[in-house]
Amino acid sequence: QGPHSSLRGSTDMTTFRNHLPLTKASQAPEEESGEQLLPATSKQQHGEASLQATLLGLAALNQAYPAALAPGNTACVTPASPWPHPLPWPWQALSQGSPPGAKDPRALLLEALRSPGLRALEARTAVELLDVFSGLEADGEELAEAIAAGNPGAPLPTRAAELREALEQGPRGLALRLWPKLQVVVTLDAGGQGEAVAALEALWCQGLAFFSPAYATSGGVVGLNLWPEQPAGLYLLPPGAPLIELLPVQEGGQEEAATTILLAEAQKGQEYELVLTDQASLTRCRLGDVVRVVGAYNQCPVVRFICRLGQSLSVRGEDIGEDMFSEALGWAVGQWPGAKLLDHVCVESSILDSSGGSAPHYEVFVALRGLRNLSEENRDKLDRCLQEASPCYKALRFRGSVGPARVHLVGPGAFRALREALAASPSAPFPPAMPRVLRHRHLAQLLQRRVVS
Repeated sequence: QGPHSSLRGSTDMTTFRNHLPLTKASQAPEEESGEQLLPATSKQQHGEASLQATLLGLAALNQAYPAALAPGNTACVTPASPWPHPLPWPWQALSQGSPPGAKDPRALLLEALRSPGLRALEARTAVELLDVFSGLEADGEELAEAIAAGNPGAPLPTRAAELREALEQGPRGLALRLWPKLQVVVTLDAGGQGEAVAALEALWCQGLAFFSPAYATSGGVVGLNLWPEQPAGLYLLPPGAPLIELLPVQEGGQEEAATTILLAEAQKGQEYELVLTDQASLTRCRLGDVVRVVGAYNQCPVVRFICRLGQSLSVRGEDIGEDMFSEALGWAVGQWPGAKLLDHVCVESSILDSSGGSAPHYEVFVALRGLRNLSEENRDKLDRCLQEASPCYKALRFRGSVGPARVHLVGPGAFRALREALAASPSAPFPPAMPRVLRHRHLAQLLQRRVVS
């Protein structure tokens, strides 16, 4: 019985859509209500999709970098793996031998540092790897002393000296100085990782290839990466369970009037929001993740993830999307001499009650490398770049309906503390996607307390 009993057997898509109306995921992925962001995908579906992504990703990685998966050539420096599904490896990778989470990050990093012959470095996500390298620089001498003293393992004074020498030369190219044979960095793409990848590629992991076996959303694994040798960010949307539909993104935000299409109907160059159906609960949920179709592979669309609709800013109805804001911020940081953007989040002024009688505005918190103080001139550049990116925002600024964006530089470790607070939430989603807009005051205040300029 029940409302979905008529869906048993053969069902055409019109009947399917009529019986299962679209629902929306939460727009605040950092909330602490304890409610699920999405209906829980069945363990069987999640396991099958994750296993498929892992097996295909390993096969692709092995074809592109055969030596990377040889015994002893891989180390994971975070407690959780970038591979969506755990496997009983036939080889003895450095990160194996303990259940996930059994080792703390420091112990994992020490294991990796003791092995100069690594060819593949793994971390669950790029932002977590960024935290690892930041911690390595901050605690380098302590780690070198532990390696020299053999805590743990045999004493390796020569390796400790190599670590000290590598750190003295700065962050650029550090990974290859520590591991001269390193070929590839493996992380899981999960939304909000682009800035971390760019920073790692420009500094610590300069000269190395990056590979993500899959793209994971709050609904599970939805994209497969079969091309390690191609530019990062291309994923195949596979058929099967869970069912993926595509909702055309309309101009002016009128997507409610659109009808979903199936994967085989996707048009190259068009943008779509992903819709996921959970077979167990028969719930069709709009994920908020927007993709652009760039090609096809065996009749399956190949896409690039563009933005997350839930990460938009709007204090007067202007709707500044995640991709638009990130592009404007990139333009602005490019005009700050010597600065490299590591991370950022935004807060609408109403969350912090920071307007003080003035027009509503954005509070922007940034982590930078190469710049210790922000001048007023540099802060103003972001607002000018936002006006160039959005005519609507420019018009609101001209009328005084929206105030200028306020930029704050936070100290080292601020975003790591934010990620720890997000992970501690009862509703912390899989994967640990990095939010770009905070909608809860206590999280915004966590960064506010760490402002240095």
